[in-house]
Amino acid sequence: QVQLAESGGGLVQAGDSLTLSCTISGRAPSNPAMGWFRQIPGEEREFIAVHSFSGSYTLYADSVKGRFTISRDNTRNTVVLQMNNLKQEDTAVYYCTAGYWGTTRHSVQYWGQGTQVTVSS
Repeated sequence: QVQLAESGGGLVQAGDSLTLSCTISGRAPSNPAMGWFRQIPGEEREFIAVHSFSGSYTLYADSVKGRFTISRDNTRNTVVLQMNNLKQEDTAVYYCTAGYWGTTRHSVQYWGQGTQVTVSS
């Protein structure tokens, strides 16, 4: 069984930074791409960023490009999302993902439980 454990969510003010971390454990798929989605209540989950297993390839949603940075440490099976200059519209539940390279929900094989990020004005 695969588990994705997220940490780092919380309440911050607009303009602040926050770092989310996610560690994969269990019978993880080989060479998984790892990334993040987010979801606002009443809306569908939205792709945020993805990082390849090797080669440091990354993709970002236009809404976060230039503000968010995804990185990973394969020795620790961890992916990190550094979020800078946060805006109120970044408020959502953030989900760690593992699976195939891509930006749609179809590329995701495993989801984390989610961590709440709230940005106040």
